[in-house]
Amino acid sequence: MIKIMGVDPGLAATGVGFVRGRGLKVQGYSFGCITTPRAAPLSERLDRIFSQLLQLLSKETPDMVVVEDVFSLKEYPKSGISLGQVSGVVMVAASQARVQCTTIPVREAKQVLTGNGNASKVQLEGAVRRHLNHPVPIRPYHASDALGLAIIGLFRCVHRPSRISTA
Repeated sequence: MIKIMGVDPGLAATGVGFVRGRGLKVQGYSFGCITTPRAAPLSERLDRIFSQLLQLLSKETPDMVVVEDVFSLKEYPKSGISLGQVSGVVMVAASQARVQCTTIPVREAKQVLTGNGNASKVQLEGAVRRHLNHPVPIRPYHASDALGLAIIGLFRCVHRPSRISTA
């Protein structure tokens, strides 16, 4: 069985989702959010995210971490910078835990899960919920986004060619 950790980076709330499965079938999942106080200094907020990610990585021992790639809207350039800072923290935590980490652009994730690269948060959450047969809405949306990334990671593990020994 493979376990994938999905991470939707955010300074105020970083979504985290885990899926366990084999093939294209999810056999278990969990999700949550790491939050930081808005009034805390940036360094403390990043440290809190890093520390909690390390704890989760140690406890859950995933096979791979999938993090949403950094993007920036020209109307909000500072949000892209903070996303980059949090994404960096996620990648360092994965590296320290010795877990492979990969990124997926948000439009690609939406396309894979909903068939529409411009899907709304509501549409994405619905697609994730249906795939997992989760009976109620997954909140916050950061958590459903993270689960979506983890599901895509599981799909990609299925399609990876096996290593062939040349010995």
